[in-house]
Amino acid sequence: MRRADRLFQIIQVLRRSSRPVTADAMAAELETSKRSIYRDIATLMGQRVPIRGEAGIGYVLDGGFDMPPLMLTSDEVEAAVLGAQWVAGRGDPGLARAANDLIAKIAATVPERLRPVIMEPAVSTPPAWQHAVETLDMARVRAAIHAGRKLRLHYADEQGRETQRIIWPCLVGYRETTRLLVGWCETRDDFRTFRTDRVVEADYLDDRYPGRPAALRARWFKLIEAERAKWAAQGISEPCA
Repeated sequence: MRRADRLFQIIQVLRRSSRPVTADAMAAELETSKRSIYRDIATLMGQRVPIRGEAGIGYVLDGGFDMPPLMLTSDEVEAAVLGAQWVAGRGDPGLARAANDLIAKIAATVPERLRPVIMEPAVSTPPAWQHAVETLDMARVRAAIHAGRKLRLHYADEQGRETQRIIWPCLVGYRETTRLLVGWCETRDDFRTFRTDRVVEADYLDDRYPGRPAALRARWFKLIEAERAKWAAQGISEPCA
C-alpha cells in the first residue's frame, strides 16, 4: 500500500470508530508495522488533521473533520453499490428511489477506472421478494421515528385477531421476506415487533414520546443482546420471529 493511501485509510479507521484505536489495531488492519503507524499519525497531526491520543492508549479523530467527497476504493464502491441494490429491491418506495439515485450519483462521480465496478458488478443481491400489500406509509413511519412521535396501530396478528396499540416507534428492520416495525408498546408496557404487512391502519400522531429515538433503540438492542446471551448459555439457537 502506498503511504498516501495508508494515510487516508488511517483517517477512515479513526472516523468509523467511536472509541480510541490503538496503533496495534491499525497496524494489523492495514498490514504494516506499528512504527509506520506512529510515523503516519505524526505526519497527519503535522498536517493539522485533528487527531488526539498517545501511544499505548489509542487515537481518536475529532468531529467536524472533512475530506474531499467520494475518495473511494474499488471495494468501497462495490460495497456501496451492493448495499444500494439490496435497498432498491427491498426498501419502501422512497428508499428504493433513493438507492437507485445513489447508484447513479456514484457512477457519475467516481473516476473512470472505477465505473466498471458499478456498471459491470462482480457481486449482486438475490432477486427481490414480492412485497406484501401494506397500508403503512413507510416514509411517514421513518419521519415519525426521526421526530420521536407516536403511532396508533390497528394491528392483526397471525390468527387475524385485531388490536389497537399506541407505540413509540424506534426502528424499521428487515427480514428475508418481511419488514418489521420495532417500538415500545404502551398497552404491553414493553417492546414489541410488528410485521408491517399486518398493520390494518395507522394514525400518525403529533404526540412526542419521552426521550430520544436513539436512546430507545439502544435499550432495545441491549435487550436483544441479553436474550441472545441467555439462549447461547442454554445451548439453543436464536428462535425465529
